[in-house]
This record gives sequence, C-alpha cells and structure tokens, in this order.
Amino acid sequence: MRILHTSDWHLGRSFHREGMLEHQAAYVDHLLDVVGRERVDLVVVAGDVYDRALPHVDAVRLADETLARLAASRARVVLTSGNHDSAQRLGFSSRLIDAAGVFIRTDAATVGTPVLVDDEHGEVAVYGIPYLDPDAVREPWQLPTRSHEAALDEAMRRVRADRSRRANGTRSVVLAHAFVAGARPSDSERDISVGGVSLVPTTTFQGVDYTALGHLHGRHTLTETVRYSGSPLAYSFSEADQLKGSWLVELGAGGMTTAEFVEAPVPRRLARVRGTVDDLLQDPRLKEHEDAWVQATLTDATRPLQAMERLRARFPHTLVIAFEPAGAAPHTVPVARPQGRSDHDIALDFVAELRGGPATESESALLQAATEACCDDPDFDVLVSTAGTEGLW
Repeated sequence: MRILHTSDWHLGRSFHREGMLEHQAAYVDHLLDVVGRERVDLVVVAGDVYDRALPHVDAVRLADETLARLAASRARVVLTSGNHDSAQRLGFSSRLIDAAGVFIRTDAATVGTPVLVDDEHGEVAVYGIPYLDPDAVREPWQLPTRSHEAALDEAMRRVRADRSRRANGTRSVVLAHAFVAGARPSDSERDISVGGVSLVPTTTFQGVDYTALGHLHGRHTLTETVRYSGSPLAYSFSEADQLKGSWLVELGAGGMTTAEFVEAPVPRRLARVRGTVDDLLQDPRLKEHEDAWVQATLTDATRPLQAMERLRARFPHTLVIAFEPAGAAPHTVPVARPQGRSDHDIALDFVAELRGGPATESESALLQAATEACCDDPDFDVLVSTAGTEGLW
C-alpha cells in the first residue's frame, strides 16, 4: 500500500499579510498530481486543515474542492482535526462523506475505531486521532493527570485494545496531532502546552507500523516509523531553510518498507538578510534574493528614514524589517512619567530613542500639534466655570 502523508495545510492563512490561498490551491494541484503519478492508495492528513476554527468562506471552498477531487481520485483519504480546526465544523456530515471514500475523524470518542482498507497483503487499520485537548478529555476519559501525554496514552490504549481483537498480520497506521519529543518547532505553530507541558514521547506510538504526525511545520524523522510531514508551505521566516512536501510511504506485508520525501512547489523563496541599508542595497551577493520574500534586519547606527521604500527598490517583496543597531546598548523601558516633562517632550524622546537621532523640525511641529489635539478639551473650562471643581469629581 502506498500512503501519502501530509498535514498542516492551514487553508486561509496569510504570510505577513500576503494572501496564500492561491499558493495553497497550487499545492492541492501538486497533491493530486502525486496521487495519480505515484499510484497512491491512501492519503492521510494529520490535522490543521484550516488556520482557524471559523475559516473564511474562500478557505472552506478550497477545502470542499480538494476533498471532492480526492474523492474522485484513486486514493482513499483519512483526515483528522488539529488544534487550529473546529472539530465540530470540520467533522460535519462526516458519516455521509465516508461513503465517498473520504474519512474525516474529529471525535475523540471514536479514537479506537479504525478506517479499514485492504491491499494484496490483507487489512490495514487506520486510526485517526484528532487533536486532544487535555481539559476536554480529562473527565470523560478519567485521565490521571492533565497533560497531552496522558491524553495520547489513553488514545493509544484504545487503539491497542482494538488491534488486539483483529487478526494477526493486520497492519496499523496512526494519525496524531501533537508535539512529540525530538522535533524542533517553528515560530508559526500555536503553543499547545498545558501547564508548561506539551511534549509526548515517541514511545507512545510504539508498535505502530506507521505514525503520521501533524502540528510542527518542519519535516522530522523521529524514528523510522514516526514522522512529521511538516506544512506544505512556509508560514514564518523561521522556516526559510525547511524543505516542504509530504512523505510517500510504502507499506508491505510486514509493515513499513520505504519512505520517500516528495517536495512541494515553492511559490516564492524566503530570505533573511542583515546589514546596513546601504550594504543591503549594494551587496552583489544578495542578487539571488531580489525575487524572494525578505526579512531584513537593519544594523545602521540610526534608524534610516523610509527604510521599507528604499529596500523595496531592490527587494520588492520585503515584508518585515527589524532594527538592531550594531553595538547599541539594550533599550530600557521607562517605568514612570518623568516629572516636569510635557507630552511633546516625551514624544520627542521616544523618536530619538527609537531612531537613534532627534526629530526634524517638521516632525517636531507635527508631534506638537498631535499632542495638543489629544489633550485639547474645549468643554473642560466651561465645565469648571459653571459646575466648579467639586461638581466635576
């Protein structure tokens, strides 16, 4: 049996305000191409289909089109919910959709009930474990502790109880959405820790022929049979060096035999550059980044004026600018308003601190007008004269 393992589509997500739906649709085209070209029998999607519990209508439309195309393909599909999904919304009409060969598993109560698929070697039991919120399952499952490890241990106990009732030789595949020890997170994943604890050991999935993990956005091989596919697209600059795609897994008569990573199309490369504005605009070695999405860290002694506009003259897809002046002391945050300082003075101090140099005359005049407008209450004097101070308070 040939299995394609993918996860963390995050349909509807943007990248620093850049819409990603077009690129997500291109990934779906790639996915369907792989299914046909590689004669995939089973597609497993390990959670975070959407980026939010209440997804935008365009994201729902793309998900609908994707599942309809997969249902019409040669592959069957098992899909679970992640921590970004609404289990109720994603699982709506799942019992009807089963008939199309797309099995959506979002209900914790059905964890021990597999989707059964067959190949020339016999039966494969596919267990879809949705994201398990420890607070939601602790009472109904009578968990001993409030942790992700306890929740997944109970889920796997139910999986193993079902496997023990099946014929010898029945192979197993598990989908889970969790932070499993041994993997490194990216900046774009939502924290799922409970009481500071989120890690689950790889031994939780011991004895399973293949475990398809979701949640982390980088691909990871934790053991030969326990893997993250990662997200198909980069969703933060911390993923600039990650290879995106999905795992193509071969399941033989005795279990997993091979796993090959299938690269996904890259809509636009990510680049992180650092230096002064002049260096970044003149360095010939940065030519390869001119068509990339760019995160720039500026090291100028003073904050350059119109830095974004200047950088975009060379790097038109610059999205993020950080300012870290070389050799500068760490910024301090004032804890109280300095006595005897006007709002205008404080605003000027802020500009000087942020930029590393004083405001211009025109900027000072604009700040003066702004602070006066904020503080100006034409009715205040009238109230004082007619009501008196005692009446105001």
